[in-house]
Amino acid sequence: MSKQEQKKDIAKLNAFSKKYAEQLNKAIAEVEKVIVGQEDILKKLIIALIADGHILFEGVPGLAKTLMINTLSKTLEAKYKRIQFTPDLLPADLIGTKIYNQKDGSFSTKKGPIFANFILADEINRAPPKVQSALLEAMQEKQVTISGDTYKIDKPFLVLATQNPLETEGTYRLPEAQVDRFMMKVLIDYPSRDEEQIIINRMTTGMDFHIKKVMPLKAILDVQGFVKQIYVDDSIKEYVVSIIDATRNPKDYNLDIEHFIDYGASPRATIWMIMGAKANALLEGRGYVIPDDIKYIAKAVLRHRIILTYEAEAESITTDNIIDEILNAIEVP
Repeated sequence: MSKQEQKKDIAKLNAFSKKYAEQLNKAIAEVEKVIVGQEDILKKLIIALIADGHILFEGVPGLAKTLMINTLSKTLEAKYKRIQFTPDLLPADLIGTKIYNQKDGSFSTKKGPIFANFILADEINRAPPKVQSALLEAMQEKQVTISGDTYKIDKPFLVLATQNPLETEGTYRLPEAQVDRFMMKVLIDYPSRDEEQIIINRMTTGMDFHIKKVMPLKAILDVQGFVKQIYVDDSIKEYVVSIIDATRNPKDYNLDIEHFIDYGASPRATIWMIMGAKANALLEGRGYVIPDDIKYIAKAVLRHRIILTYEAEAESITTDNIIDEILNAIEVP
């Protein structure tokens, strides 16, 4: 392909990106009628949705995680289900089960709440690992198996799981295989003083929020298909590969952090880094990826995929610290 043809293609991609970005920003504006602050968190939620990934929120209870995805589902005409994870939850409570009919001796399938477009897995680390693992097939394959029969889940399908900090009483650590299924892990902090004042005014005065449906569900599927077409230059791909490789072989990049890393990022990190960057480019109205797109989603994609050593934990080194060092060491294209 000649440079002139490439420019024409990118110009076309830019035009479509601007159109889709305008629609998505309307959805964001509707959610912001209810949610105070958390602009970055909401943007990453949209990125996960249009990149066809799943997202894990970590933060203490009461930070409007549930309200955020519920409001977003209303703006997109999406079917929404909230699943409260508790220590006594069973896999069948999540995916469904077969019910025996005594009259005719047949079995019928009762589908669980997993059959929705948006799933809020609330406080996922309060349920035992067996229940957490029940999400694996649904998240990866977009299907579930109930007593040997396989059922497809309608698209789009987004799992937003919330997790209390691990030191909170009554929690179970999520298995690495489970955590790796999430495109991003996002940390949510408390609102600022000014934002807290706005929350008081909105939530204690009986304000009525009229949430408009600004995008049909089919439009999200169109956006998901388009995101894959966003242009990524070979130099950007090399940049991403270097970042991921540095989590596994830090010495090759003159980084003295090998003793802090037990396991580096999995190949899923490479895929989601590119897909997340493409989604961010679209939200910015661009049909091509730039290094800033990679930097923006790097921590969210990597922080749950780098397993630290006991030495790192003893020295209060976090995965975010490691990612910062890697990003500073890798040459930007």
